[in-house]
Amino acid sequence: MKATAWFSGAVVAIVLVSGLGLAVLFSSPADRAAIRSSAVVAVIAQVFAFAIARVVGAPRFLAGWIIGVVIRFATLIVYGIVAVKLLAMPAPAVLISLVTFLFLSTLAEPKLLAL
Repeated sequence: MKATAWFSGAVVAIVLVSGLGLAVLFSSPADRAAIRSSAVVAVIAQVFAFAIARVVGAPRFLAGWIIGVVIRFATLIVYGIVAVKLLAMPAPAVLISLVTFLFLSTLAEPKLLAL
């Protein structure tokens, strides 16, 4: 539980900082709404994937990690379809922000899985 709380805090911090950077590049109100939406989706997906990897544990670490990768990839595809096609959000802001959030926060995962 402690590791998940630390990871959640790290993900939120990473998403906030990188979201501010992306808001400079994507400055229209629609783009910024897409970035905020992607931030929420990324935090939920990352914490869920991390929790699964923690539950699976060290003996089956690779299986837990692969499940996390599948969750992230499925999130990207489903959210991309929903946000761009159904909600008519700008595709570049939606996809670039989500990929950025997922990638950067995944880099923090190995250190915190070891806790």
